[in-house]
Amino acid sequence: MKLEHFALNVKEPLAMTQWYVDNLGMTVVRQQEQSPYTTFLADTSGQMMIEIYNNDKAAIPDYAQQHPLIVHLAFVSENPDRDKERLLTAGAVEVSNDRLGDGSHLIMLRDPWGLAIQLCKRGKPMLQ
Repeated sequence: MKLEHFALNVKEPLAMTQWYVDNLGMTVVRQQEQSPYTTFLADTSGQMMIEIYNNDKAAIPDYAQQHPLIVHLAFVSENPDRDKERLLTAGAVEVSNDRLGDGSHLIMLRDPWGLAIQLCKRGKPMLQ
């Protein structure tokens, strides 16, 4: 089976959508114009999506208080340092910056809503 999307209940799906489009190159595939504002965002490959919405049928997690290892979105980055600086300017906050023995460079950030996002440059790429 192929993974289609990962869904997140968030406080401000419309503002978050725009930030992810403007700063992470994501594309709106489908968006509901009324509450719960369900939005599907595709990555630049068009092979994976995240779904964000504000649905009062479930609690919105306090992403900012969760350890980034509980949940994070990881993005392939050719230049994590450059992308980090650009995202910090756009309102992200740095959590960690790690270089691993296999040549990988991983930077963990939080988006303006506290959701952890990771910039990944693998020593040996794992995806095609």
